[in-house]
Amino acid sequence: MNSANLQKGFDSAQRGDFATALREWTPLAEKGDELAQYNLGVMYEKGLGVSQNYKVAVKWFKLAANQGYADAQSNLGGMYKSGLGVDRDYKSALKWFGLSAKQGYADAQNYLGTMYKKGLGVSKNYKIALKWFELAAKQGHAIAQSNLGFMYSEGLGVKKKHKTSVDWYRLAAKQGNASSQYNLGQKYRKGEGVKQDYKFAFKWYKLAAEQGHAKAQANLGVLYGIGKGISRNIVYAHMWGNIASSNGKKNGTRLMDALAKIMTPVQLDKAQNLARECVLKEYKNC
Repeated sequence: MNSANLQKGFDSAQRGDFATALREWTPLAEKGDELAQYNLGVMYEKGLGVSQNYKVAVKWFKLAANQGYADAQSNLGGMYKSGLGVDRDYKSALKWFGLSAKQGYADAQNYLGTMYKKGLGVSKNYKIALKWFELAAKQGHAIAQSNLGFMYSEGLGVKKKHKTSVDWYRLAAKQGNASSQYNLGQKYRKGEGVKQDYKFAFKWYKLAAEQGHAKAQANLGVLYGIGKGISRNIVYAHMWGNIASSNGKKNGTRLMDALAKIMTPVQLDKAQNLARECVLKEYKNC
């Protein structure tokens, strides 16, 4: 019966009927079912069908985590890392991430790598960070792949290898990771680890820019402005500079100011209208 109720809760949640999911999972969670406990934690953490309540989320995550449930251990680590529902406690975050990571849970492995990379609650150690990023990256974890690309690009905990960096960035970029798409664009623009190719740089900047990556938006504007990888178009260059500027990138502002000196009033007006339209389209097909 428990498995039937658990499945009914899953089916209901997938339909967006969280009230039914809550009704099915709560009795199971109270009886000690770790998966139901974890699911309730997620519901309270995200406010799905209930009022968002981090303290209650922590309660359910902790019950499941204490039973060894890796997903819950990782989420509990995240709550301690961010100070949600509990006081921020990096040592506790490390503990729970570690328990989950040792079970092979990729999210926790990536988080653990980040803790060691940044020195949060532990001495900064790039080699240990690299180890955990690699374990998660080899499972296809896009953020870990991106982090690993950065480690190889900067030579953190490993000898600097641009080609290896490109390989990891590419895997993450193909999964839609905006940071890796931008970094891959950088590699192609600079010719690091790959043959310099502005068309590929443009391609990857564009994909990242469409996800709202401000640095990619600014660089896309630059490529339009100098006509590298794409035909020169100062209207589109200004448009992307404007968008990057509105997202906090000062080089986007500088690009706009430089272009404004050589643009006609008609061109400026068109660029500004295109920028407004692009924002409304959430940066897609601009």
